Amino acid sequence: MDEEAKYYSLLLNYARLLAPFYNTFFKCLTFGEESRLRDTVAAFASPPKGSRILDVATGTGKQAYAFAKKGYDVTGIDLSEDMLKEAIGKKKCENAKFEIADATRLPFEENSFDVSCVSFALHDMILSIREKALKELVRVTKAEGTIIIVDYGLPENGFVRFFAYNVIKLYEPYYVEFVKSDLEGLLRKSGIQIENKLSVLLGAGRILKGKRIHKPLCDTTFSRHTNKKPRVPAIWEEMQKH
Repeated sequence: MDEEAKYYSLLLNYARLLAPFYNTFFKCLTFGEESRLRDTVAAFASPPKGSRILDVATGTGKQAYAFAKKGYDVTGIDLSEDMLKEAIGKKKCENAKFEIADATRLPFEENSFDVSCVSFALHDMILSIREKALKELVRVTKAEGTIIIVDYGLPENGFVRFFAYNVIKLYEPYYVEFVKSDLEGLLRKSGIQIENKLSVLLGAGRILKGKRIHKPLCDTTFSRHTNKKPRVPAIWEEMQKH
């Protein structure tokens, strides 16, 4: 089994076990501030009225609902059927819909969304998957459209930095690599120009707001000339049977 297959296997097992408890877990992780954080992300994105919004790796749908309750049409995608069952089971807005999809092979045409968001998911991806997911995020976002990245950061305060780093790495397998990586450099390489930043969760989290500046070369393109959607990885299809 290659590295990416191992990643998908780990991800789906992790999601299956965590899905029923994820909302409680994330509420604790954000010191009880999850709802405020989700609303902050939606306000920071400040989409124009009538925008179509994509929430990638939506999980239990909290960020998608934060956008939807402001009146936007929102599509949330996730690889985990278990996570999406939690999202759909607690559906709060008719203008939010959810579907199973792989972030590296999004089943949408180019220039489909005014705003694309990925929230606390990039750190869960190995680098090769992260690169593919960002290229896909850019591809489906309209030219000059907004891209929102929400994920871990390193606090400036030394004590908080030490505490956050040593606690989070205990339960996030790819966290150390992620926070030490050049995320903004990767975003630029993927075709995203950062325009604004906001530190959250005492610096342990960050919101990056960018614009799509060009279409990167990417071999995982969903052609506008076909109705056939790209398939999710075979490892995913196999594991969903069990």
